Amino acid sequence: MSGLFETLSGAKGIRAQGKSEQNISEFNAKVAENQAEAQRNKAAFAQKRQAKKGVAIQSALEARLGKSGGTGSAVAGDLVGAQAEELELENLLLGFEGEVFAGQAESQAELDRLQGKLAKQRGKAGARKANVDFGVQLGGAFLTGL
Repeated sequence: MSGLFETLSGAKGIRAQGKSEQNISEFNAKVAENQAEAQRNKAAFAQKRQAKKGVAIQSALEARLGKSGGTGSAVAGDLVGAQAEELELENLLLGFEGEVFAGQAESQAELDRLQGKLAKQRGKAGARKANVDFGVQLGGAFLTGL
């Protein structure tokens, strides 16, 4: 009987809509989590590529210094060290940016899940209200019919 009552009151549809919205939010959360993983992978790849590029830059710098006969000077050593520091900072920045973007995507996933839970709760509350309203209407109809 409660199934019929829920159908007549419209509560069944309201409850289903809340669950459907939760399912959509869960799907969006999974997409955001996949984006977070992709951002981390992209950053890791960029770091590897930059590290290889850094080795080539460092080697070219050392070769130019060697060709010009300046490998033994303190300035040349400082220049090589400064270049290495710059390349390391660039590599760290790539990783940091990737982590920031991944964190944003993970936050979005959490937000999507929370919105889904709220939608489901709204659906349940709306269904209860529809049942109460319908029950009041039925009660009123019986009382006026007597």
